[in-house]
Amino acid sequence: MRRSTRAARRALPAALLAGCTAALLLQPAPTATATPLAPAAERRDFPGGGTTVSLPLTTGHRLAPRATRPFELLGVGWDGPAAAMAGATVRVRTRDAATGRWSDWHTLEADTEDGPDHAPHAATAPLWTGRSDGVAVEVVPGPAGPPPGLRLDLVDPGAGTGTDAAAATRTLPAAPADGRQAPRPAIVTRAGWGADESLRDPGFEYTGPVREVFVHHTATASDYACSDAPRVIRSIHQYHVKTSGWRDIGYNFLVDRCGTVYEGRAGGVDQPVHGAHTLGFNTDSAGAAAIGTYVGDTPPQPLLDGLAALAAWKLGLTGQAADGHTKLTSSSDASRYPTGTVVDFATISGHRDAFNTECPGAALYARLPALRTAAAELQAQ
Repeated sequence: MRRSTRAARRALPAALLAGCTAALLLQPAPTATATPLAPAAERRDFPGGGTTVSLPLTTGHRLAPRATRPFELLGVGWDGPAAAMAGATVRVRTRDAATGRWSDWHTLEADTEDGPDHAPHAATAPLWTGRSDGVAVEVVPGPAGPPPGLRLDLVDPGAGTGTDAAAATRTLPAAPADGRQAPRPAIVTRAGWGADESLRDPGFEYTGPVREVFVHHTATASDYACSDAPRVIRSIHQYHVKTSGWRDIGYNFLVDRCGTVYEGRAGGVDQPVHGAHTLGFNTDSAGAAAIGTYVGDTPPQPLLDGLAALAAWKLGLTGQAADGHTKLTSSSDASRYPTGTVVDFATISGHRDAFNTECPGAALYARLPALRTAAAELQAQ
């Protein structure tokens, strides 16, 4: 996924979709009154005002332009494993709700690298679009043909479930800095970013003591306003649960470009919550995602500082040195290492160290040595 680049406003000619095996085109109706969505569309509303509209992508069929509710994140899901889309190409472009301009085409990748070790569904990685009201989708299946249940999900995060400003910015009590235990950073709670708690499974899953922090990026836009970070997180939460079929948002923590740390998967920030972030190595680890795409974009220093403070504290809870090493055992052949392989990781590692992926992006990955040093210094204070 890449950050959106808005093109000059123009109508989408039919030639843009020529040769597509599966295509969908949605546009706002030309009148003030929106036309209904197609009867096959499934709309799911959530207490916090969020909405997911799911539309089927039928092979060889193109839907006529029609109105759609505004959305801010999208992705394509299907029934069956991620491998069912091997060799396929999925491209999307979206229309800015404020300017009416269409973005360039973006290629969506099958999200095989994040998630639980035994994922129930498959989907592309989500794309944060900002406020949009039109979308075009082009799907060219691989050699095996399109998988069943191929669909487009349009996510509107809504306004959240509601909380006061104090909850949104609350600093959790700092733990005493003795030994390797660094102070606990300020963490925005799930209530603070407006999590819809009715979405997640009611129970919690825990692993053994956390001995590893895997650093990710969300591969969404990097130029967002930090005030919009809760909307991005709510959209990812909704997508992980409703499109990918996970029990909750996959990451244990998220950090925005201003350095604000957010609680991710529920179960207690100081507990070893079993996340869905690093296929094959979700056990005894925590996943911390930098909100944005850091392949070429330079990660802001506040973001790096937030990641360092979080990792220093989280690893310190179990006496792990932030600049040390630990061993984890692979639980999935789909990871970078066969099941049962014991791997020696730096205690702060990038996602690519465990999976063949560009995550957390070359620019952020290059900063990990300095991040380890900064986290170790926090543990030594």
